[in-house]
Amino acid sequence: MTNPPALTYASAGVDTEAGDRAVELMKDAVRRTHSDRVLGGVGGFAGLFDASALTGYSRPLLATSTDGVGTKVAIAQALDIHDTIGFDLVGMVVDDIVVVGAEPLFMTDYIATGKLVPERIAAIVRGIAQACEVAGTALVGGETAEHPGLLAADEYDVAGAATGVVEAGDLLGPERVADGDVLIAMASSGLHSNGYSLVRAIVAAAGWSLDRHVDEFGRTLGEELLEPTRVYASDCLTLIRDPRVEVHAMTHVTGGGLAANLARVLPQGAVATVERASWEVPAVFQVMRELGNVPVGDWESTLNLGVGMVAVVSAETANAAIAALDALGLPSWVLGTVAFRGDSGIGADSGTAGDLVSGTKGVSGGAVRLVGDYR
Repeated sequence: MTNPPALTYASAGVDTEAGDRAVELMKDAVRRTHSDRVLGGVGGFAGLFDASALTGYSRPLLATSTDGVGTKVAIAQALDIHDTIGFDLVGMVVDDIVVVGAEPLFMTDYIATGKLVPERIAAIVRGIAQACEVAGTALVGGETAEHPGLLAADEYDVAGAATGVVEAGDLLGPERVADGDVLIAMASSGLHSNGYSLVRAIVAAAGWSLDRHVDEFGRTLGEELLEPTRVYASDCLTLIRDPRVEVHAMTHVTGGGLAANLARVLPQGAVATVERASWEVPAVFQVMRELGNVPVGDWESTLNLGVGMVAVVSAETANAAIAALDALGLPSWVLGTVAFRGDSGIGADSGTAGDLVSGTKGVSGGAVRLVGDYR
């Protein structure tokens, strides 16, 4: 009986040396996110963050979030452009933390791939690090896993998690929302990282290629679809800390659309009225709707339609909020208002009644009514 051929980890499809090369290519970008609060270097078993500053809090609350990028990675892989997807990952994670008023302190990432190509992994991590710099968040660790046989050689998926802190007395949320509060919308940079399963289905059904030039976009379809997510964390913290502005709540407009995510941060009995005519829906959303003959309900409940973040502020400070965001170079506008309807129970039941949306994501909160027509 002859001996079977010798098998090694490399012959099974895992290249540990490639992983080491990837770390060498990415480590400078990761280090740029570090302040003196990060201990140790790149490549340790655990990331270390100096939490001694928390002793200055009366009651520090830790906030945490985890997310991925979804099927937008398929666009990056098809175009072989990997240095922007990190902004999508960071935005999906840290901007879920800042809505409660927390400062995102540090983040870790995880990349699974069929074949570890050092240059590709390094490009992904450089994008993550650059986005962390924008957010003011330290990238303290990560992991890259090679999964041959589970993922194709050119396939990968990314995920991340972050931790932040907020003083208990400064926590934002439904309890702070008051009758007459004003909704301040902050513009998205495009599709961000939600609804790509629908978008990709629309594009496939229409037979459009990613290199197709689309006049309404002024660039190719692929370039439009790969537009990075806007990272709001730093700007939102600046707004929250502005003494001229009284922020009561915030919502990050991700999966589920504007109304569903806004309803999550309103208390029961509160109804937010959103004026559709208050903004012009960007071309990418209009084109996708028409190209796929998407029903308005699906369109509104899947895509952000140009609104990436909403701040709920006191009526008296709404103008100051707009001025503060304008000074940061972040387009914003008055989206609508909040009114209380007593103990009517609005928002207690899940579902949508006409243009009234409530009870989403398992939260029995307030409700959102979309009124009027889009421009």
